[in-house]
Amino acid sequence: MSQWPDTRILDLLGIELPIIQAPMAGATGSAMVIAASNAGGLGSMPAAMLSIEQLREELKTIRQQSQRPFNINYFCHQTPAADEQRAREWKNLLEPYYRELGVDFEAPTPVSNRAPFDNAACEVLEEFRPEVVSFHFGLPEQSLLDRVKATGAKILSSATTVEEAVWLEQHGCDAIIAMGYEAGGHRGMFLSDDLSSQVGTFALVPQVVDAVKVPVIAAGGISDARGVAAAFLLGASAVQVGTAYLFTPEAKVSASHHKALRTAKESETAVTNLFTGRPARGILNRVMRELGPMSDKAPAFPLAGGALMPLRAKGEADFSNLWAGQAFTLGVEVSTAELTRRLAEEGLAKLLRR
Repeated sequence: MSQWPDTRILDLLGIELPIIQAPMAGATGSAMVIAASNAGGLGSMPAAMLSIEQLREELKTIRQQSQRPFNINYFCHQTPAADEQRAREWKNLLEPYYRELGVDFEAPTPVSNRAPFDNAACEVLEEFRPEVVSFHFGLPEQSLLDRVKATGAKILSSATTVEEAVWLEQHGCDAIIAMGYEAGGHRGMFLSDDLSSQVGTFALVPQVVDAVKVPVIAAGGISDARGVAAAFLLGASAVQVGTAYLFTPEAKVSASHHKALRTAKESETAVTNLFTGRPARGILNRVMRELGPMSDKAPAFPLAGGALMPLRAKGEADFSNLWAGQAFTLGVEVSTAELTRRLAEEGLAKLLRR
């Protein structure tokens, strides 16, 4: 019998440990998912940056090497209409960097994309039938959501406010990920684009717990056992951990990202829209400092990154997103499996000692 004070997520998702490895597009591959799930937690495979063929190959590998439950995560944003004037103004803002680095400013701008959940993605999901499916930026349209539910998958989605949590429960989520402002990567906000609405994890979690009947998963700023224990004391049934997994050998991070995680100061993260057009937290770098982390000239998500791609090829650290949450300095270099077990074992020990 589990000693955890709340076992609803364990029972709902069929996992042993209430530790969910966050889906981090670009940094997470099948190796991390397999290791987290086989350790007893829930591994999460991000689909947003993969083609259908790439996703299918990753899922084949997961099913071959793990019999445990796992999660596929999808973005469910709306693809924006083309806005040539805004794209031109954005590229003009970056022109000095093109000149400095000797990049051809007149060359066609590459396309930066994140794939939203659609019929093709749903067909892959129906083929592999993951035990859990999670969404970012709300939920897909009802017809697609009904198809996901028909596979038997449990549905999770991120809420950054109490209002979003209530909306997600009303629209069929089995559990809510309460995503505090400390979290790295893209904010899951979808009912508002007002950043002043965003609050910290340990203010958000108990309010969401009080507002919904489904289990709540705490996310943001949780990197060690203290965060796990605190989340449970505030009413969470599990935690979702992202940045701490970037320190594992299974993480697919660039050399510049790897260095930034190990050398930046704890105060050097900010929420920025420069890299994709949507607010996301990362470690400060040159372009964020010089342009300011937020710009009203950045094209709508996910198009902003296109004009930065040629610059990234020349000066990666200065023009790449270095996603990280505010607790990144707590990261330790251990394997995904060890981190998953350590978070659970040490977190439970703290809860039992109180």
